[in-house]
Amino acid sequence: MFKFKPAEFVPYKNREVLDRVRKLSGEALIVHPNPDFRIHIAANPSLIWASDMVARIQKSDLMNEKLVMILPNPCPGIYEHVAATINRLGINCRNVHIFTMDEWADEDGNIAPIDYQAGFSYSQLKYFYGKIDPALRMPIEQVHYPTTQNIMHYSDMIAECGDGGADICYSGPGWAGHIAFIDPLTPEFSEDLETFLTQGARVVTLNPMTIMQNSLHGVFGQSGDIANVPPRAATIGPLDVKRAKNRLEIHDLVTGNSFSSWQRMVSRLILHGEITPLVPSSILQLMKTEVYISEAIAAPIECMERVGY
Repeated sequence: MFKFKPAEFVPYKNREVLDRVRKLSGEALIVHPNPDFRIHIAANPSLIWASDMVARIQKSDLMNEKLVMILPNPCPGIYEHVAATINRLGINCRNVHIFTMDEWADEDGNIAPIDYQAGFSYSQLKYFYGKIDPALRMPIEQVHYPTTQNIMHYSDMIAECGDGGADICYSGPGWAGHIAFIDPLTPEFSEDLETFLTQGARVVTLNPMTIMQNSLHGVFGQSGDIANVPPRAATIGPLDVKRAKNRLEIHDLVTGNSFSSWQRMVSRLILHGEITPLVPSSILQLMKTEVYISEAIAAPIECMERVGY
């Protein structure tokens, strides 16, 4: 058998664990020893996410209760759908507070402004806040996003607004296993799990895999244009994920609506691998979390020797 060590830039290298989780597929993926870490296979997980958002926002209106949400971006299709449903049902968002979980930054740590077209705050404001009927929108003061001025206090802002933590944190993993831009092997986060779980929002140096992944995103032309992806980013911290009262994680990303997905293997590491800062989203295994994975992500990982790129 041909054996080798993974390349040095690969964050997680435990061959035994990698071989074990690679073999998991289908219903085997939903079994987990933590009963509060619940895994589901769904035809379209993103619709579940959208429905959950609408249900929570509607409840906040009917019960006249504050709702604090940590939201990922850019997800224009989801947020347009949520906004359209809010408008159709006449749901008032007066009690809703949203926190964008991350944003791009330059090499010096300056966070991208809201008019940066590839930016997450830009997308949030345009496709969610901007699509809600003005009569139903939350006040703009309740729309929060990382800035150069607030990033070192961003975790405190979430905790204060949410009476200890957000009511819900929505997320989906990156190629390197990140949650938000909590990347592995970045000098700004500890590799010690106990310390890692206490760290809040900050500007980080991105893992090369995150830059490569995002070069395939629509906002960067889906063309592998890695020099066009910013080298650093602002992000919430593991502490903000831990503090959230509820968590919903979606694994459903494929490349250009094809079978190809950089998420299929890292999904297995997150769900059934070692809990480690080397796979940051794996910390969700310790917490009350609902995870929805698509049928495509749950498909077996096999050698497809007659298939090219």
